[in-house]
Amino acid sequence: MALIRQQAFDGNERMLKGGLHCHTTRSDGLGDPADVIRLHVRNGYDFLAITDHRRYNYKNFAPECAITIIPGMEFDATFYNDKGFRCFHTVCLGPADETNGYRQDQRLLSGKASCQEEYQPYLDKIHAKNNLTIYAHPEWSATPPRLFEKLEGDIAVEIWNTGCAMVNDMDTDGLYWDELLGKGKHLWGVATDDGHEMEQHCKGWVMVRSENNVSAILEALKEGRFYSSTGPEIYDFYVENGMAHVRCSPCARVRFHADCHPTRIFRGKDLTEQEFDLRGQYAYIRASVEDAEGRKAWTNPIFLS
Repeated sequence: MALIRQQAFDGNERMLKGGLHCHTTRSDGLGDPADVIRLHVRNGYDFLAITDHRRYNYKNFAPECAITIIPGMEFDATFYNDKGFRCFHTVCLGPADETNGYRQDQRLLSGKASCQEEYQPYLDKIHAKNNLTIYAHPEWSATPPRLFEKLEGDIAVEIWNTGCAMVNDMDTDGLYWDELLGKGKHLWGVATDDGHEMEQHCKGWVMVRSENNVSAILEALKEGRFYSSTGPEIYDFYVENGMAHVRCSPCARVRFHADCHPTRIFRGKDLTEQEFDLRGQYAYIRASVEDAEGRKAWTNPIFLS
């Protein structure tokens, strides 16, 4: 088998640290937008999307900070039925030029949708305005894959959401991702904060191989040229001669994930590389690592068929 390297680890651009989902006092967040930006800069972020609920943003509220602001917002539709609460939440990310169909401070109403078929037209409108979409916190939303797997056009699904992890112990490890991948959905996985309280920021991020400008970052996200992390670093992930290989910062566990068997786990002290025999009918393979403090990082999948 020829070498197949996951896109994040191929190319000469440096890896950029970025936040894709956060809130401020422009909606229901507790942090002033300038303070939220400054906090991310202090934590080494190269780019940030301020995605307040249904209020679009292009603006850098802390102009003294050298950080790239990705235009965006969070859109939603919530419904109640005799079984309780469910919702669809979507992170929207768009270009910083006239090709973006939304304007600064544009406000939208919540959607009205009681199923994925009714929510799809909202996604279609967002895509028509040249925005990428990410399906947010599926566990917290009480939407297992069967309730959102038919949605078309999303580039990714959240596999880590700091707010949901801290408050609800949900959306912590991509539980639903493998089910979607196993059904043939080509979705990337992203770690985000969805920070509302200040202590929820800067705990989950993406590392994107890209030039540091909005259009290049969006294209890299669309193509899957990134990995996600809450702490560890991943340096390489590839498949060659029937073996999957991952290299990372020192970790206590390396895991290989697919939908055709339980997770394969390798344990040790300060593991920095691991390989896994892929002989069998694999449609995809992905890896994750976990350090001694329990912090995780996830590669995007390599698709093999």
